Amino acid sequence: MLDMSMSDQTRTAIVTGASRGIGAAIANRLAADGLAVVVNYAHSADEAESVVSEIEAKGGVAKAVRADVSDPGDVASLFEQTSEAFGGIDVLINNAGIIQPGRVSIVDTDDELFTRLFDVNTRGVFNTLRAASSGLRDHGRIVNFSSSLVGLRLEGTAVYAGAKAAVETMTAIYAKELRGRGITVNAVAPGPTATELFLKGKSDDMIAQAKKAPPLERLGTPEDIAGVVAFLVGPDGGWVNGQTIRANGGLV
Repeated sequence: MLDMSMSDQTRTAIVTGASRGIGAAIANRLAADGLAVVVNYAHSADEAESVVSEIEAKGGVAKAVRADVSDPGDVASLFEQTSEAFGGIDVLINNAGIIQPGRVSIVDTDDELFTRLFDVNTRGVFNTLRAASSGLRDHGRIVNFSSSLVGLRLEGTAVYAGAKAAVETMTAIYAKELRGRGITVNAVAPGPTATELFLKGKSDDMIAQAKKAPPLERLGTPEDIAGVVAFLVGPDGGWVNGQTIRANGGLV
């Protein structure tokens, strides 16, 4: 249940794709830091409600809201429902995204896969950024999600990495377009992170190779990434703007 008696000074965050993995870790971390959190999901209602229950059990404030970020109408509804529930929006975390099924070369990428990757990973960010221009309060924070594959440039990742590269470019430009409002816009580009989505379908050898790749010789954790996001939206991150932070243990 929402605590509608909370202080007007409480900041509110939307975390897209927050029903599991990195998004769920971010939602939990921001709630622990005192923000009211909207746990956005597209399909996994039960998992999103479980994240809300976990946050509330620790004394935090959260609400699950369904929205497909690739749909502008859904995004408008997400912002409206958040503002109605909490009185405004201060933080937007664009975590929602999909990965491609293993490495797929450009020549083997069909139209359906190309459209799906760009609809969620790029258009989804565009839709929420556009909505944030009027929906986010001044002095807010925006964190978009890219991928360290943009820097690695591995064969078979061109379309996925290209969709994320577009996000990095939009991040830097949008930070300038919001000049004068005190809103920071940054991106986080994780490397291999131990989530169910990343580990699914990978052999022990593949996981071992992924662990050895960065100099720190381990996979990232969702909490590692959540900590970077918490810094960017917290009081110490206010002078970082228009940047992409590659949180990957030194992989690239």
